[in-house]
Amino acid sequence: MPEPVTSIRDRFPVYSGDDLGATYSAQQTIFKLWSPGALAAQVLIFADPVGGYPIEVLQMKTGDHGTWTYEWPGDHAGVFYTYRVKLASDWSLDVPDPYAKAVVVNGLRAMVINLQETNPDGWEHDKSPDFSYDNQPEDAVIYELHVRDASADASSGIMHKAKFLGLTETHTRNASGFSTGLDYLSELGITHLHLLPINDFDTVDETTYDPEKYNWGYDPYNYFVPEGSYAANPLDGKSRIMECKKMVMALHQKGIRVVLDVVFNHTSQIRKSIFNQLVPGYYYRLNPDGSFSDGSGCGTETATEHPMMRKFMLDCLKYWLTEYHADGFRFDLMGLHDVETMQMIADELKAIKPDVLLYGEGWAGGHSVLPADQRAVKDNVDKLHGISVFSDDIRDALKGRVFFPDQPGFAGGAIHLEETIKAGIVASCPHPQVNY
Repeated sequence: MPEPVTSIRDRFPVYSGDDLGATYSAQQTIFKLWSPGALAAQVLIFADPVGGYPIEVLQMKTGDHGTWTYEWPGDHAGVFYTYRVKLASDWSLDVPDPYAKAVVVNGLRAMVINLQETNPDGWEHDKSPDFSYDNQPEDAVIYELHVRDASADASSGIMHKAKFLGLTETHTRNASGFSTGLDYLSELGITHLHLLPINDFDTVDETTYDPEKYNWGYDPYNYFVPEGSYAANPLDGKSRIMECKKMVMALHQKGIRVVLDVVFNHTSQIRKSIFNQLVPGYYYRLNPDGSFSDGSGCGTETATEHPMMRKFMLDCLKYWLTEYHADGFRFDLMGLHDVETMQMIADELKAIKPDVLLYGEGWAGGHSVLPADQRAVKDNVDKLHGISVFSDDIRDALKGRVFFPDQPGFAGGAIHLEETIKAGIVASCPHPQVNY
C-alpha cells in the first residue's frame, strides 16, 4: 500500500500556542493565523455581515512558527472579518477564520465576539449531571437525535420548531396528549443525548426556513460555531451561541448529558475550503500523484497525523468541552483518524473532564492512504484507551450481513456465529464496543 504524501507535513513549522483566531478584549483584538507558506496576510474588515467591500484592510505581520498577527487597539466586538493570504504570485480567496468563534449568517465571514455576552443566566452554575454512582461509560444509555427533527413537526406543540430553543421548552404535548421534545427525552430515562452535528455546516441556507432544505450536518464548514439554521435569529451572530448554551443547560437540568457528533474526517468544500485557501494541501491526505485521497467518500480525507490538523482537532474539542459544557463526542468515520491523534484526544480531554464520553465509527467510507495499522478502526481498538467504537458484529451475527443478503445470521439458520454473539452480549461490563 502506498504511503501518504507527508513531505508538506515536515516542511512547515508547528505552532503550539493557544491563541489562534481572534482574541477579544475591550482594549484590543489580536488576530492570529497559521499560514506558513504565505508571503503576506491580511484581515479584511467589513461593515456588514453580507455583501459590500472591505472598509479596512489590516496588514498582518509575520510571527513565530508560521503565524501571522495583527494587534488592533479598541473595542471591536461585533466587527465582521475574513482572512486572505498571498501564495506565490496570487492572493487566496478571502475566507472566514478557521478558528472563528462567531460567524455571520451562512458562515462566510467571521465575527469578533465577546463570549461573556453569550452566556445565559445561570450558565456559571451549569454542570454535568451524574448518571450513575461513578459515571462509568458502560452505564450510559445513549439516544441519537437531530436538532431539527426533535421539534419540527407541526403537531409537536413546541414554539421554537427546528431550533436549539425547541429543546429547552417544557410541558409540550402533541395532539394525542403525549409529551414531546425535552419532556419526552426525560421520560425515556436516557443518560446521554447524542446530537447529530450542530457545528456550522455548509448546505442549508440560514436566511430562511425551508422544510424541504434538510441536512444531517455532515458537511462541516465552521467548526467552532453552532449551526445558524438552528438559531431563532440567524442574522444575529450571538443568537446561535447563547441558544445552543441554553439547550445544553436545559438538558443538564433534566439529568441528560450531551454528546456532540463531530466530523473531522472531511470538509464540505475541497479546493475552495478554508484549509486549502490558507495552507494548500496541508490539511488533507494526498495520493502519490498529488490527488486527494478520498477515504470519506466525500472527496477528501483530512490528514489528522499532521501536527497542525491534530492541533486543530484538539483545540476545537477542548473549546466545545469548556465553552459549551459538552459531555462527550462521537467521531464520524473515526477509522480515518490515526490512532496516535485519537489517543492524544482521549488523554487531553480526560485531563479536563475525566468522565468525558468518547466513541466513534470504527471504519472508513472508502479506500484511504493511511496505513491500516495506524487507523482508529475496530481491529485496532486494543491500541486505544478511553475510546469506544461502534460495533455491528452482533447485529450481523444475529440477523445477517446488511450489504450481503446471501449471508444470513444466526436467526436465519447460520452456524458458527455463537462466539460473535457472546462477545456482543457484554451487558454492563467494561468493554470498548458500542452495539447498535
